[in-house]
Amino acid sequence: MLSRVGPTVCAAALAVSFNSLAIAQQPSKGLIRRLAVQGSLFEKERHHYSCRRSFQFFEMDRQGKLGGSYREVRDVLFTPGGRRTEEFIGPPDSRLERIRLTSKDFRDLREVQPLVLTEESLWRYELQYKGPEVVDGEDCYVYRLKPRQVFKDDRLFDGLIWVSQEHKQILRVTGQPMPQIHGTTSENLFPQFTTLYQPVDGKFWFPVKTVASDILPFAGGAQRVYYVILYQNYRRFTAESTVTFETQPKP
Repeated sequence: MLSRVGPTVCAAALAVSFNSLAIAQQPSKGLIRRLAVQGSLFEKERHHYSCRRSFQFFEMDRQGKLGGSYREVRDVLFTPGGRRTEEFIGPPDSRLERIRLTSKDFRDLREVQPLVLTEESLWRYELQYKGPEVVDGEDCYVYRLKPRQVFKDDRLFDGLIWVSQEHKQILRVTGQPMPQIHGTTSENLFPQFTTLYQPVDGKFWFPVKTVASDILPFAGGAQRVYYVILYQNYRRFTAESTVTFETQPKP
């Protein structure tokens, strides 16, 4: 005998379906630990890669018009003995008018903007799963990453990370360096930025681009800033290889 399915049964079936979908979108409990292990391996592997890092920084007025600027290009290279070093491609071009870049800004350029979550750094952060999200066609898990404690000389990250569900790699991060420094005689404020990652050599995902656009609330008046960092020409160094770049000759 045929029977009609009542609305209560349909609602129950839909509830089961949605619950199953929600469970399927939940990350595994060991995902963050796996990310940290991979991050530690990547951190070691990254020190075997040369690259070109281009940095352009701009001051902007309230209407968004570009003002003072700073530009530099560096090659991360290896000496014949295998020591990793940085070398300017031409002199830096500094035309800033209202603010200045400090040693902490350049430290963030090396350590915070290209964020790597490692076994050594994981304990310093609180993580909270925020939910799934699609980024550039990639299904991701989104986590809130917040420092447990921040000391004066720390350079830590406070923001969100997007982890590819398929590749189990960080695809994007958005946040700010910490701590922000407010002093009676000097200030050092850091804008919110976004860094994008892509696979290199089919194994690890490397940072390829960082963009920041923010208004810094200095005591003497708010200042809008914008900058772009490009990481290009990743090449693995071995003792038998020689790294060269097709560029203009150095002055």
